[in-house]
Amino acid sequence: MRDQNTLITENMRISVETFYRPEHSAPSRAKHVFSYEVTIENMGRQRVQLLRRHWYIMDGLGMLQEVEGPGVIGKQPVFHPNDLHQYESWCELITDIGKMYGYYTMIDLDTERQFKVLIPEFKLAASFRKN
Repeated sequence: MRDQNTLITENMRISVETFYRPEHSAPSRAKHVFSYEVTIENMGRQRVQLLRRHWYIMDGLGMLQEVEGPGVIGKQPVFHPNDLHQYESWCELITDIGKMYGYYTMIDLDTERQFKVLIPEFKLAASFRKN
């Protein structure tokens, strides 16, 4: 199952909702701030832990940044069956449109098998661009 902002990989559902933050943006200085809320849901029967994140962030000029590191917002949550974890983060672009996508590295705590869970591509667009 896949739609614009939801993707299921290895029984893990990732959903993303985005927000333009005009109160933190300064378009005249090429500063556009976006926040995004991610929901991660374990739809499987295994106990899983999120170990790492890897993001690809592209602005409207095609400039690509990669951001990689442990956990999400300082946490490495453990998911029992049917658990979910939500968090909010942000990024800053020099353009008023862009996109993000990536993956999480997870581990099955019972088998110690590591695997990737894809983060669906989602658009970042200033509210004045959504006409």
